[in-house]
Amino acid sequence: MGKTFDLKIVSSDRDFFEGKADMIILPAIDGSHGVMAEHESMVTAIQAGEVRFQSNGEWKTAALGDGFAEIMPDYVVVVADTAEWPEEIDVNRAEEARERAEERLRTKQALIEYHYTKAALSRAMTRLKVTKKVR
Repeated sequence: MGKTFDLKIVSSDRDFFEGKADMIILPAIDGSHGVMAEHESMVTAIQAGEVRFQSNGEWKTAALGDGFAEIMPDYVVVVADTAEWPEEIDVNRAEEARERAEERLRTKQALIEYHYTKAALSRAMTRLKVTKKVR
């Protein structure tokens, strides 16, 4: 088995995951970031999307909200506003949220409302994407 690092994923309402990981793929604002043990130190912004990581030889997938990640050679800490396992996501509710956001985007909105709607659509699409991979 290769080198591992300590991984901690924290959301606004709970400690989502804590354990050893072989690799993590994060949804950063400038594309996906793959991180393995002994990665160069950095901090990166996370956008709502799918996070995948390998722990004990098993790949795990979750939906993350916006946040940031601190990456060090021996640990990674991810802080996000939301983090959900696929089985925790209500697919019907996510589909309804997607439809509402798409409908709101079709109407004329103030710029701030537009950005809130785009964020809501992104969260809904991430939830739907993550749940489809599990089913």
